Amino acid sequence: MRFILASASPRRKELLEKMGLEFEVVPALLEEIVHTKRPQDVVMELSRQKAEEVATKRDGKTAPELIIGADTVVVYEESILGKPKDEEEAYQMLSMLQGNRHKVYTGVTLVLKEENHTKESCFYEETEVCMCPMSEMERLWYIGTKEPFDKAGGYGIQGRCAVFIKEIHGDYNNVVGLPIARIYQEFLKLGIDIYQKP
Repeated sequence: MRFILASASPRRKELLEKMGLEFEVVPALLEEIVHTKRPQDVVMELSRQKAEEVATKRDGKTAPELIIGADTVVVYEESILGKPKDEEEAYQMLSMLQGNRHKVYTGVTLVLKEENHTKESCFYEETEVCMCPMSEMERLWYIGTKEPFDKAGGYGIQGRCAVFIKEIHGDYNNVVGLPIARIYQEFLKLGIDIYQKP
């Protein structure tokens, strides 16, 4: 079985490595377009688009393949926060989130390509995060680290922003970008046991 991660995210790569999985990285290159507004539907739709784009590029003549697509958003009240485009937007996002609770949604799509058929599993995980209050100087310091710019919501829980995370309800790895415990359970439902002895 060949495993393919349809994402260039170094954090997703690190999380799959924690599973002991050998995989290839083939990033999806599509323009992200969604036709829904609920955060759980948005991340599932985007993860599906990514996994299916990479799956269609594969010829299917090799060994069975499992393509993993994922997308993560941060949601505060009714606002979906993606990656900030500049320092000002990062500051606005951190100002919204600091001292408040918000939710992180990650959608995952698994596309299993075998010789004569394809199976698909699509799901999302939700985690609630509460950030400590941050002073203006703390927000400016964090933005100065450049960490916020490739992170949904303008922060990375696994980086320097960890000192401002008060509590988490749910899967920590989901906030990083990939709910690996849930992915493993979905592997098993698809009949894939990565820890089975050959």
